[in-house]
Amino acid sequence: MLKEKKHQIFIFVIFALAVLSVPFFLQGNYLLNVLVFVGINTMLAVGLNLLLGYAGQISLGHAAFFGMGAYISGIVTSRYPVEPFLIIFLAAVCVGLIAFVIGFPILKLKGHYLAMATLGFGIIMYIIFNETVDWTGGPSGLSGIPSLKIGPVVFDNDQSNYYLVWVFTLVVMMLSINLSNSRIGRALRAIHDSEVAARVMGVNARLLKVQIFTVSAVISAVAGSLYAHVMTFIAPASFGFNFSVELLTMIVIGGLGSVYGSFLGAVILTMLPEFLRVFQDLDIVIYGLMLILMTMYMPGGLISGIEMAAEFFSSRLRKGKGE
Repeated sequence: MLKEKKHQIFIFVIFALAVLSVPFFLQGNYLLNVLVFVGINTMLAVGLNLLLGYAGQISLGHAAFFGMGAYISGIVTSRYPVEPFLIIFLAAVCVGLIAFVIGFPILKLKGHYLAMATLGFGIIMYIIFNETVDWTGGPSGLSGIPSLKIGPVVFDNDQSNYYLVWVFTLVVMMLSINLSNSRIGRALRAIHDSEVAARVMGVNARLLKVQIFTVSAVISAVAGSLYAHVMTFIAPASFGFNFSVELLTMIVIGGLGSVYGSFLGAVILTMLPEFLRVFQDLDIVIYGLMLILMTMYMPGGLISGIEMAAEFFSSRLRKGKGE
């Protein structure tokens, strides 16, 4: 157990060092700007993966929590002279409270009923973002959002935004890895496998599902706040149903129940639109096809395929040495 924990720490440290060294090789590169959004999407995918990959609770409205975090930060900081980092915390708390309250009735549902309920919530929030023109700017969007700053350091360029976003992302990934290896993580996996069996073993499944739903929403809200301050402009189109489908696609492609799988899915689905621009509005169809193919031929996601390939080659290597 201790050896496995040290191995996980070693992998995370290597991953973190690799991520933080990227700007040294991509200074002034457009790809660095894209990687900022890879970080934001990784946070969102990790949060949704905690809910779906570990607890087995599907959500088709997670873009709503993302949008709520963005709009709370954007509206407050664009209208009042307040500390943006304080508002990020405030947005996370507000969204967490809302998620906790709606989580109790919604998470009583199962399967496609749960999916429809979360989809309905997402649609309601999307309509609110569009119709509250005096606050959100409506379909035209909200501008004038200030960049984040710490003292004299202002996060207003690709390199500074990269470090800002990825520090938050690495913290979220580290906490998620620790959570998945804790007693709570084991309880979540038990709920995923069989909620009835988990209840028999003494797990308070209902409360735990609401709690992980809340944690997932809070992570999405923080990602939304960062998105608002990085972009300095937000519009409802960024927080609609299509984006919820994208998030779902990310974790299915990357690997359910895997933090690093969430990262892989975020990389692919963030980079892919750059190559799908020629298809215009057909991108959602392509995402759907990817989901179907991955579910059919690689249900464990890319991370599972990588692990199987690594195990295959290592076994062949061991056999070769034995011969």
